[in-house]
Amino acid sequence: MKTIDARGLACPTPVLETKNILETKKPDSIRVTVDNPAAQQNVQRFLESRGFETLLEQQGDDYFISGSRDSAPPQQTETPASPVSTENNIQKIMVMCGTDSLGSGDRELGGKLMTSFLRTLEEMGEELWQLVFVNSGVKLAIDTSEVLDDLKRLERNGTTILVCGTCLTHFNLLEKKQVGVTTNMLDIVTAMQLADKVINV
Repeated sequence: MKTIDARGLACPTPVLETKNILETKKPDSIRVTVDNPAAQQNVQRFLESRGFETLLEQQGDDYFISGSRDSAPPQQTETPASPVSTENNIQKIMVMCGTDSLGSGDRELGGKLMTSFLRTLEEMGEELWQLVFVNSGVKLAIDTSEVLDDLKRLERNGTTILVCGTCLTHFNLLEKKQVGVTTNMLDIVTAMQLADKVINV
């Protein structure tokens, strides 16, 4: 069994180290130790995407993710992306929200504009491929968000929503997230490479 001690490492290093071991050593079993819930979720989800069955243990602030598999992993992308139809040349548009307020100047107005923007995104139809929240944008995906129901509807209709785990941890909001997948920069960068267009707001 290969072991990785990724405690104290910033996102996305725990996932990158796990990825490197899987690609270079090709182990059938692995155990990764991390020291925060965001890294735990990211590493566990990454291992499962590579065909591993995982088991999670916690001791104090440390999380131990054990993974094992009996056969070769399925071919999957690293990003938890939903399948996108290529019929009729549908674009894959990724929208990245780095704030919970749209534009500069008045914060109250910016909040209203962001709410209106997110509620209007549905008009993009199937072209809205992924919606990514980073920095204070993650506040839009928590239990008190005014657009929570709108985001859940987008997710049900096939839009993949990624929420930065490091950002959630920074704002102490990890347990309050109610929509989307807790993610890391590896997933986000991979998604940017796969997207036909990236819109930053």
